[in-house]
Amino acid sequence: MDLARAGDMDAFETLVARHRGAAVRTAAKLGGGADSDDLVQDAFLKAYRRISEFRGQSSFRSWLLAIVANETRNLHRSRHRRDQVGLRAATIATGAPTFAAPADEEVVAAEDRELLIGAVRELNESDRRVVAYRYLLGMSEAETAAAMALPLGTV
Repeated sequence: MDLARAGDMDAFETLVARHRGAAVRTAAKLGGGADSDDLVQDAFLKAYRRISEFRGQSSFRSWLLAIVANETRNLHRSRHRRDQVGLRAATIATGAPTFAAPADEEVVAAEDRELLIGAVRELNESDRRVVAYRYLLGMSEAETAAAMALPLGTV
């Protein structure tokens, strides 16, 4: 790690090889889909550019997966904006909504998701991050505590 932080490209390539699988799985779990590889590549590029900012309070893996999570969140935001523009354009062009009514099971699943999302949104930012790190990224309590610089008991 110290060699990578000092600018040793071979050392950074070793970190990439060691953590790429976990990064791709994280991006996929967070909804990166077909873009997961691109998200991970962008995350590694950001990590390389900011390696000097890595303080070592958490593991490199935790730090990297937080970058992957941020990249994935940014992708969702841009997709949502693009989809909203497309939906508005289609609605204006046809004068009617462009979606079909979902099946009953999909309605129930969507309602459950909305309830869960609503409950998570009510949490403060720190608690939302703990939930994301533990349950979306699959980090252990210790990894989450290290990544967030919190005591283990707080997590």
